[in-house]
Amino acid sequence: MGRAHVSTHQLVAGRYRLLEIIQRETNRICWYAEDTGAGEVSRPCLVTQIGLPDDPLEPGRRASARLLRTSENMALLCPGRVARVVDTLEEAGALWTVNEWIDGTPLGELLSEQGTFNYVRAARIGLEMLDVLDAAHAEGITHGELSPGQVFVREDHSVVVTGYGLAGATLAPRLTAPAYASPEQARDERIGPAADLWALGAILYTMVEGRPPFRDRGRPENTLKAVDRLPLRSPVRSGPLTQVVQGLLRKDSRERLTRPVVREALTRALSEDPEAALGSMQAPRLRGAYAAMLPGNPAWSRRTMVAGTALAVVTVAVAVLAATQGLPSSDTGSEAADSPARPPASAASPGESTGGDSPEPSGTPSPTETPSSPTPTPPSPEPTPSAPATGLAPGFHRYHAPEGFSVALPEGWKRLDTDRQGDLAYRVVFGADDRTLAVTYSARVGPDPVAVWRDDVEPNLKQSGDYERIGGIRATTYQGREAADMEWTADVDGTRVRTFGRGFLLGDSRSFSLRWTTPAADWEDSANEETLRTVLKTFRPDSD
Repeated sequence: MGRAHVSTHQLVAGRYRLLEIIQRETNRICWYAEDTGAGEVSRPCLVTQIGLPDDPLEPGRRASARLLRTSENMALLCPGRVARVVDTLEEAGALWTVNEWIDGTPLGELLSEQGTFNYVRAARIGLEMLDVLDAAHAEGITHGELSPGQVFVREDHSVVVTGYGLAGATLAPRLTAPAYASPEQARDERIGPAADLWALGAILYTMVEGRPPFRDRGRPENTLKAVDRLPLRSPVRSGPLTQVVQGLLRKDSRERLTRPVVREALTRALSEDPEAALGSMQAPRLRGAYAAMLPGNPAWSRRTMVAGTALAVVTVAVAVLAATQGLPSSDTGSEAADSPARPPASAASPGESTGGDSPEPSGTPSPTETPSSPTPTPPSPEPTPSAPATGLAPGFHRYHAPEGFSVALPEGWKRLDTDRQGDLAYRVVFGADDRTLAVTYSARVGPDPVAVWRDDVEPNLKQSGDYERIGGIRATTYQGREAADMEWTADVDGTRVRTFGRGFLLGDSRSFSLRWTTPAADWEDSANEETLRTVLKTFRPDSD
């Protein structure tokens, strides 16, 4: 790995010259450096600066001894896989560790440059890390500090792990990267191997999704609180890694997947066709959200999917996952009290409550679409399942999806993306002209659509994009079925986007959701309202 030597003229311990920062995390800076005390010729080395709390539990000497002892043990257990610490010292209020130079690139830097990895590449790196964890855990050694900055990737795809011995060396509950801490670490509880498995899951999530499962919130205590309390944003790019990622990121450490189960899942992912995931490896870097696949317009593809579709994916509950996030199903309590100004034009038509893909389910009848609604009729009352619409407005055609639904779409609209999770869930995205419609099906839904929006979806939305809900979460009916809606706006890559989500129950824990996204500036455009009205009016599950 070649690097420009930009000297800072700073010597640590009068010996190690800091040349270039190669990795920076919340409380950790990794430097390319030279050991000037190694004889006549300076030798490259890796120097890591770790901030110390004001009142460290252990003096620097004891912390140094712990680091040296643990790294030495790990270097013997995993030759070539763990970076050996050759020196440690405390200086200028920081703990400094010195490793022999690693001929590789920090995983965090690779992700910063490339954005995301396809699931095959992520699985390969995950297996390399798991080999190290297997050896360590067998000897009762917990890393406790795993993060993308602690993993170096060589050109042959093998990895070298740094940071062994840091956990517990000082009072700080999490020294380097709070966004990768486990919930038990966030609560400052005693940790064990399960904390490393959580970190492995968080790193896998970051590799395929382009963002950590819980973003850094500036102050470590705020980040740790989010890790402990907020629900996981469902992964949408993980493909066959979805179940293992969610199984590792279980809040209860006793419910996380075991190493053998993780190994089996990662090995199975390697057998998948790498070309099937090639697009995700080449996707642009995502900032706190997920990528979309709108051909010919990469900027909008990110905006649209980030604001709605990606957040709307339903997570399927499987044997190894105790909890998932599904589409809301029934209609309960409404929050109409906080429904401020809404555009008058939308009050009488489905176009009113349109907005963008919504994260999970939720059904939403609008006064004009709900057959059972007492509201006065808008121009085109919505047909019931028993009376499907047959005539379509000019410029629309009916699309029959092989997955089991049909809907009228404008001419020129294309099927942009499909994400399937076995027979239990899928998502299909259509779009053109900076607008998208996402149709999501789930066979595992919760009993209260309003509660899902409020408790499961909204906390995720608040994590990015200057999210602002429009009005209340409304329980209603759609096509005679229980449903709920929510609308919001958010800033995504500098563009204000408005989103509307509607979901409804089919029965037997099955549900569909329709999610509509458009730039907020185009929200009241007549063509936008007409298209949304037509979509809501003509969508039909094949069972109808």
